[in-house]
Amino acid sequence: MTATADTTGRPARRNSGGTDRRTARRPPPALVLPAVVAAGLFVLPLIGLLGRTPWRALPSLVADDTVTDALRLSLLTSFAAAAASIVLGVPLAWLLSRVEFWGKGLLRALVTLPMVLPPVVGGAALLFAIGRRGLVGEPLYEATGLVLPFSAAGVIVANTFVAMPFLVVTVEGALDGVDRRYEAAAASLGGGPLTVFRRVTLPMIAPSLRAGAVLAWARALGEFGATVTFAGNLAGRTQTLPLAVFVALESDRDAAIAISLVLVAISLVVLVALRDRWWTRP
Repeated sequence: MTATADTTGRPARRNSGGTDRRTARRPPPALVLPAVVAAGLFVLPLIGLLGRTPWRALPSLVADDTVTDALRLSLLTSFAAAAASIVLGVPLAWLLSRVEFWGKGLLRALVTLPMVLPPVVGGAALLFAIGRRGLVGEPLYEATGLVLPFSAAGVIVANTFVAMPFLVVTVEGALDGVDRRYEAAAASLGGGPLTVFRRVTLPMIAPSLRAGAVLAWARALGEFGATVTFAGNLAGRTQTLPLAVFVALESDRDAAIAISLVLVAISLVVLVALRDRWWTRP
């Protein structure tokens, strides 16, 4: 086909035809097959769970005191861990992004270590550090009588330990991508470091901060290994939904499926709702 001119005399864009556009949009089979297999890896387990769900008995199973107590504790501790991750993790991300100091690389590695460390190992490390007989926990107990293990506070600590790295990594990446000229302009107009951070930097990284907070919350909601090692598995006290699933698998499989479905539903609804609001590309 030949190019035509528009009313301004400039040549119009060549029309390649609908067939060419369809060909350009057709995905290569070499990529489609592994993509379908990868999608199946995530979809099939959910289908299997739904297929084994005892739908008629589901209301009574979900209304059981063990499930409701575990759900309440899971929501409380996961949101508390997400809040703690924001309060502590944002300053840490700023420090790693903006300040040069000796051992920075090592500190960054230690911060991200819980992302790859087996959670049980992390729970044991917490126990040896801030347990009743731990390095810091023993003098803390002697001075204040505070015992973190086997308590709801211990669940929050364990969840924060495994969840905060996701927020730190996300926020640090956003800080590295910020145009610092805006911060410099605000500083030149008399803004102090904290004012510049609060009124200029935070608004610019707000989408990444929210995304990091959601990731931290989701990680805390599903935490198992560090929680059971550091805080124990006490029904009504430290037993979260993942721990309740583990116990129910040994005695009541229908209850385990019902609890799993509740956990999946909560996580999926929140992640889908917030993804469209916070993570959609312009």
